[in-house]
Amino acid sequence: QSLLCHLLSSSKWESNEAETGMFISTLGYTSADYHCYVVKNMVLSLVTELRGNNFNGLSIQGRVSDSHVNAVSHFCLPLITLPDLTPLLETLLCYHGGTSKEILSSEFLEAVNEAFLKKKISLSASGVSSLWLRHLPSLEKAVLYLLDQLVSIELNSLEEVTCVIKDSFLPQAASHPAIFRIINEIFKNALLETNGALEIITTVQVFTQLFLEALQNENKQHKFPLKAYFPYNHQPLVAALFKRPFELPATYWSQHLKHISDILKALVEDTSSSSLDDLFEIWFLVAGFGEWLDIAVEQLLKAAVEPDALLWLLAFYYCPQNENQQRTQTMVEAQAVYSHLMTIFSCTVLSVKDLEPAVHSVTDREQCCSQHLIIHLLTYFLLFSSGGHTIAQELISHITETSDRSKEVCSLLTRTAYRINHDGGDGEEKERTVKLLNKLLQKM
Repeated sequence: QSLLCHLLSSSKWESNEAETGMFISTLGYTSADYHCYVVKNMVLSLVTELRGNNFNGLSIQGRVSDSHVNAVSHFCLPLITLPDLTPLLETLLCYHGGTSKEILSSEFLEAVNEAFLKKKISLSASGVSSLWLRHLPSLEKAVLYLLDQLVSIELNSLEEVTCVIKDSFLPQAASHPAIFRIINEIFKNALLETNGALEIITTVQVFTQLFLEALQNENKQHKFPLKAYFPYNHQPLVAALFKRPFELPATYWSQHLKHISDILKALVEDTSSSSLDDLFEIWFLVAGFGEWLDIAVEQLLKAAVEPDALLWLLAFYYCPQNENQQRTQTMVEAQAVYSHLMTIFSCTVLSVKDLEPAVHSVTDREQCCSQHLIIHLLTYFLLFSSGGHTIAQELISHITETSDRSKEVCSLLTRTAYRINHDGGDGEEKERTVKLLNKLLQKM
C-alpha cells in the first residue's frame, strides 16, 4: 500500500505536504485511509470508462484509445496483487479494442498469469479464460506449471490429484474449444517426451473427467459441438466415449463397451488410417477416457459377457501397434489368463499357487505388452473374486517384489478406489472391496 501511496503522490502534493495533510485530517481520514479511497475511486473511474467504451464486446470508436488502454495495463504492473485493483484487472482482461491486434502489454498479461498461478490474486472464470485466450504463453505456462506440481509433490490419492487439477482452473477454462485443444496438445507432447509416464496418463484421465463435468455443469445446451473439441477424431467414437458410465444403466455397460470396441477395431484395421500418427491420435483419445477401460476389466470378470470385444479393446490400449503381430499375441495370452481366472473366480478358498499361470505371465518376461493387461486382469480378480481378497496382499507383494510393477499396481488400486468411492453404490461387496483397497494402498 505504501508503494501505491508513493505512486499516487504527485509533485504538487509533495510541495504542499502540510496543506495536504491538514486537508485529509479535516475530512476525518488518516493518510493511508485517504489513499485507499483514492485507489478505489481511480479503479472505479477506469472501470467505468473502459466498460462504457465496450458495448457487448464491441469497441465504441473514439472514446478511449488503444494506446490509453495499453498505458493503463502498464500502470497496473506494480499493483497487480492489490485486492482493490481486481475489478480493473478483470475489466482489462475482458476488454477488446477496435482492431485484432493485442492492446494490453505482454508484461501485464504475464504478470497477471504469474500472480494467478501462485494464488496471489483471484479472478473470475471469464477473466481467466479471457487471459488464456488472448495470451497463449500464459496458457502454456499454466499447463506446464500444473504438470510440474503433479510430478514434484507426493500425492497419496486420486482425490488429491483431482483437487490440484481442479484448482488449476484448466478443466473449467477448457469449456472453450480453443483452450481445450491447446491443453490436449501439450498433454500429448508430455506423454511422448516421457514415454507414456503413468503420472502423465493419470493427469490426462483426471483432467478429461473434470473437463466433462465442467462442460455439463456450465454448458447444458452444448454451446459448442463435440467436433469443436475433437476436430480430427472419428466423431462416432468421440460420442461413444463421451458417455459417462453414470449416464447409462450398469446393465448396459458391456453393450456400450462392445460398441466402443467395434468402432475402434474398424478404425484401427482400416489400412487408410494405419500410420503411427493416426494410431497415436486414436490411442490418446481412448486413453483420456480411462474410466471405461477399468470398467471393461470389471465387466469381463463380473458380468456375463462375450469377452473377445472387451479383450480386444484392452489389447489395443496396452498394445496400440501391431508390429510383428504383438497385439494378436497379446490377445492370445490375455485370453488364456482370463479363461483360467474365470474357472476359479467363484472359489471361496484360494492359494497363491492357484494363480501361478497368471503370475508367471507377469514376472517371466520383460517389455511385453501383454503383461500390463494381465496385471490389470489379475489385480481386479483379487479385488472382485470370491476368494481373491484372502490372498491379495501376499500376491501383490510377490508381484511387486519380483517385477518392476509396484507403480503400475499402485496406480490401478488408486484409481479403482477413487471410482468405487464415487460411484454412489453401496452394499457389503463395496464395503469389502474398499476396505481391501485401503489396506493394500496403505501397505504399498
